[in-house]
Amino acid sequence: MDQFEILGEIRSIETIAAGPGVHIRRYLERAYGAGNWLKRKGIASVRLADGTIRQAEIHWFEAHGIGRRDFKIKRMIQ
Repeated sequence: MDQFEILGEIRSIETIAAGPGVHIRRYLERAYGAGNWLKRKGIASVRLADGTIRQAEIHWFEAHGIGRRDFKIKRMIQ
């Protein structure tokens, strides 16, 4: 999925990996700064590039003081 916009809140948030379990941690630290990086997933309504609105499972990385980065749609729901 190329471009999308998250509409509203992300629900059912779960942590997939933390600390050394985040495989691209070195990239994240170079790109955004050092932090306690977590890989997380959740469900959200998204507006796709063609304008349709769908429910999707999204994954992202986040760290305290840095915020959420690198969102990706993993699968569509419904």
